Amino acid sequence: MVSGAPAMAALVATFAIVAVQRVAELRVAKRHQAWALQNGGRLIEEPHYWMFFVLHTGWLFAWLAEAWLRGPALATLWPAYVGAFVLAGFVRYWAITSLGERWNTKIIVFDGLAPVRRGPYRFLNHPNYLVVAVELACVPLIFDAWITAAACSVLNAALLLGLRIPAEMKAMAEAAGAPTP
Repeated sequence: MVSGAPAMAALVATFAIVAVQRVAELRVAKRHQAWALQNGGRLIEEPHYWMFFVLHTGWLFAWLAEAWLRGPALATLWPAYVGAFVLAGFVRYWAITSLGERWNTKIIVFDGLAPVRRGPYRFLNHPNYLVVAVELACVPLIFDAWITAAACSVLNAALLLGLRIPAEMKAMAEAAGAPTP
């Protein structure tokens, strides 16, 4: 286990990298939202969207605080967790580039347009959600912040499976003209 100054430097660097990544992605999503709404996209009301914002912001600060309180140290398996995080990042950007300007953090549909079925969408309906699940677990585990990893993973799964994915699937079915339950 690595601790002390090297672990502290890794903690601060990881926090900065993830924070910058998230802010940059939100800016891209905002730009894509404007494009979509100008090009026939329809924004779907998401009363649950704020919950994801709170969860992800809370997660970012929770693993930092948990690691800090434990005394910053890299977990024994930190190379595996970093590797999973990096691999997830490749899948994330593969998903984003596959969707192009249709990628967003909000539900925006285009009536009459078929869902994208290229890139990772050939294999999974929601590859980005898998990426997020991996990140929510792996980043805290780099620093042995297992409480944050477990709590945020469970909350994320509940929000995705209980609210977001059903809302997204319903909106896509309606946009395609299919009957919805």
